[in-house]
Amino acid sequence: MRPAARRRTPVLLSFVAVLLAVLLAAAACSSAGSDDDGGVNPASDAAEREVPADAPAMTEGRDGVAERSIGDNAPLDSADQLSVALDAAGRPDDGATDRKIIAKGNVSLESDDVEAAVVDVQKISDRYFGEITERETTTNDDGDVKTARLLLRIPVADFDKAFLALQEVADLETANTGKEDVTTQVIDTQVRIRAQRRSLARVEALLDRAQSISDIVRIEGQLTRRQADLESLERRLSYLSNQTSMSTISVNISLPPPAKEREKKEEPEEAGFLAGLEDGWKALKSFGTDTATITGKALPFAGVLLVIGAPLFLVLRRLRRGDDDAPAPAAPADA
Repeated sequence: MRPAARRRTPVLLSFVAVLLAVLLAAAACSSAGSDDDGGVNPASDAAEREVPADAPAMTEGRDGVAERSIGDNAPLDSADQLSVALDAAGRPDDGATDRKIIAKGNVSLESDDVEAAVVDVQKISDRYFGEITERETTTNDDGDVKTARLLLRIPVADFDKAFLALQEVADLETANTGKEDVTTQVIDTQVRIRAQRRSLARVEALLDRAQSISDIVRIEGQLTRRQADLESLERRLSYLSNQTSMSTISVNISLPPPAKEREKKEEPEEAGFLAGLEDGWKALKSFGTDTATITGKALPFAGVLLVIGAPLFLVLRRLRRGDDDAPAPAAPADA
């Protein structure tokens, strides 16, 4: 009997081992299935526990971009808008990668004929498809133009050529120029505009779904503020586009100082009878002019003196006659 009992014991142990292996395999499969079918993920559970209770909820907006729901929390700030726009829009426009330069220049010239120099400046502006946006001139006593100030807008691509051409119009006194690279500002403004437009679209969608009066008022406030921010960004982009497409050159033209005029017009003095006669005639004309000027200035005073002095003279003359007609005093009698 004992040998039979010994044979049954290994068989029973083998059966138990197989049964345990089957149970373990089934438990492993059940655990894997529960994880795949929506079981709790320890990592995600920890992440959810780390999120503050008052944090704004995140929803999936258009184009798969995560966005905050409008509630009691603050709106998206500039950094969030920029991040969302970069993720949603990808890279900036192809044209935005070109360098954007603001170019300005100033040229001061001297010319014996300021009016002719102004005409030459206009020709240079027309040659490079520019325009004169401001023009200011002054004249002397003879009616000739003595100073001129012109403000030119020239395409940025032709700025250097136009600047050099303007320096050759007349005698150059001073010339200076400056350039500023605003490529980063242009790209940043474009990205912020795209982000602001997407933000407006999301707020408008939320406004359509609002149910309570408080939500409508709060969302409309956000909509107004974001619309104002968008208009400000668009104005800034318009200014940058204008400045980077057309450069600005200020041109100042004036007559040379009197000392320079004498240096330029130095000529040997003529001698002889005709030269002396011409100088005498000029002196006579100058004397006649000065005399006529003095007479004209004194004539009003003479009229005033005549009106006041004539009656006064008559009064004094009558008083003097009265004194002459008075009887002489009698001589004293001798004792």
